[in-house]
Amino acid sequence: MPAGGLVMLHSPLATAEQCARVAAELERQGVRCTLPELGPADMSPYAARFVARAAQRIGQHHDSGETLGIVARGAAGPLAPQVAAAQRAAGRHVASYILLDALLPQQGTPTLAELAHTQADTAEVLEAASRTVNDPDALRDEQLPIVHDWPDAPCGYLLTDTRYSHCARLARLRGWPVTDLSDEPPDDAGLARAVISMRGALTS
Repeated sequence: MPAGGLVMLHSPLATAEQCARVAAELERQGVRCTLPELGPADMSPYAARFVARAAQRIGQHHDSGETLGIVARGAAGPLAPQVAAAQRAAGRHVASYILLDALLPQQGTPTLAELAHTQADTAEVLEAASRTVNDPDALRDEQLPIVHDWPDAPCGYLLTDTRYSHCARLARLRGWPVTDLSDEPPDDAGLARAVISMRGALTS
């Protein structure tokens, strides 16, 4: 099955600028990469609105029947299953998931704060909110949409930030391939190459 294009999801506590340079490098290296600006809605349910906005923006760039890979960064990791479910509902196929310095999806309806506490080495992984978030504490403490029957495609983990080392260990325990670049974090071009390499390993 073809690997398809990539969709990068920035954290709901950040803006698309978090991923913009890497997305640009992926394009330069010949990979179609969609980076929707998904600044969270200004009212609850924040996560559900983030997912709905992602579905709308992705649908503006990708037709039914296309194959996609999802790259989720930071606090977008736990929302990757819901974004993927929306793509399948729209007739698109999700071939792979890459979590990039991200929290992992978890069964049930945990909050971002709970995931950060149980998965990460420090609560600082929940980035300082940008001006697009009116109430970042409410977003962190909101129960996320339920996750079930996931993963439904191969998953991998890219680590460049040691704050996410425990997340990478959990990914390895799940049997996912993990690329640890935290000793010498790559520049944007190097990170794009790592994403491409991981995608190839997951879809070959």
